[in-house]
Amino acid sequence: MKKIALLLLITTTISFVNAQQDSRVITTGVPFLLVAADARAAGLADQGVATSSDAFSQQWNPAKYAFATDGQGFTASYTPYLTDLVNDISLGQATYYKRFGADGRSAFAVSLRYFGLGEIELRQNADDPAQIVKPNELALDGSYSLKLSEKFSMAVAGRYIRSALRIPTGEGDAKPASTFAVDIAGFYQGEETALADFNGRLRLGFNFQNLGPKINYDAGASDDNSANFLPANMRLGGGYDFIFDDYNKVSVSVELAKLLVPTPQSADIDGDGLVTTPEEIALRDANNAAYNKVNWVSGIFKSFNDAPGGFSEELKEFTYSVGAEYLYQDSFAMRLGYFNESPEKGARRFFSLGAGFKYNVVKVDVSYLFSASKVKNPLENTLRFSLTFNFGDKYEEY
Repeated sequence: MKKIALLLLITTTISFVNAQQDSRVITTGVPFLLVAADARAAGLADQGVATSSDAFSQQWNPAKYAFATDGQGFTASYTPYLTDLVNDISLGQATYYKRFGADGRSAFAVSLRYFGLGEIELRQNADDPAQIVKPNELALDGSYSLKLSEKFSMAVAGRYIRSALRIPTGEGDAKPASTFAVDIAGFYQGEETALADFNGRLRLGFNFQNLGPKINYDAGASDDNSANFLPANMRLGGGYDFIFDDYNKVSVSVELAKLLVPTPQSADIDGDGLVTTPEEIALRDANNAAYNKVNWVSGIFKSFNDAPGGFSEELKEFTYSVGAEYLYQDSFAMRLGYFNESPEKGARRFFSLGAGFKYNVVKVDVSYLFSASKVKNPLENTLRFSLTFNFGDKYEEY
């Protein structure tokens, strides 16, 4: 019952805010696709498009698999969610990858992400028997990556998305919503270069993620007017390895990300930040109707030049993160990160800590998040865990 009350409170609060405020925060369907599912990326403040290859590259940049130092790998991760409020909401992921072909120039990977919202009890009246529902969302991915040269690779990934969040009403309208999406990614890893007191290596990466048709939660609708955009996302990043000797290495990286989703248009005619007058409410409804008619392809292009505040607001739609990782003898790692989002676009700001331990073929990663914003982060004060098994042929990418 506590969870029902919580969901009702959240729904009521969101409805009130949307009715009164002129919000230009971009919202999408299936936002769990943007949550860092592995502890290594989480320890680096949710980044991985240009970090060194690991078994979790599927979510961040599958092109990195072509540079993996192990021929095969299997991973499993667990992320508790909203731990301050409930204890049965979590995100889990499992991934398998394999390099193959001449000199391991190709690689494929498959992964499953599952977001479970636990059990919810439904009753019409307090004395009625409880109906137990278990809302959940999942994404099943497959990717193929290929080295186009000794320093550059590209990848394409396909993704099936299923969301079973609708509450059944007894009229058979609680069918899961589903859609598909693709990723297009690239990764550059330079040669190790001798500098004055250390060796260095440059890494660059990009990924255009979750490009696909809208997801429709309304079982009675067949068009896009009642559907939600997927969290189509552009990630750009770079990193540099400072290789001091055979035992000590420090990697620093930075990543920019932007949702490729149109910006909601302003209905605040009098500039007070609220939508309360009849004229403003009518304009808001018209804006919403026009927004819903934008298809996902047009939305990608509109996302670069439709912010009501012009170019300055477009820049605020970018998030950035910086991270640093210290690696000792490829067996112990320490990580730090910082993530920043504009207060006008969501206000997520947090620091992260992480560590990794490797013994033989087994690697364990953990991470922890500290919020630096007045907006509470659902992953605040949460430990995330990842387990990796690497095996198969060895490739000398370093």
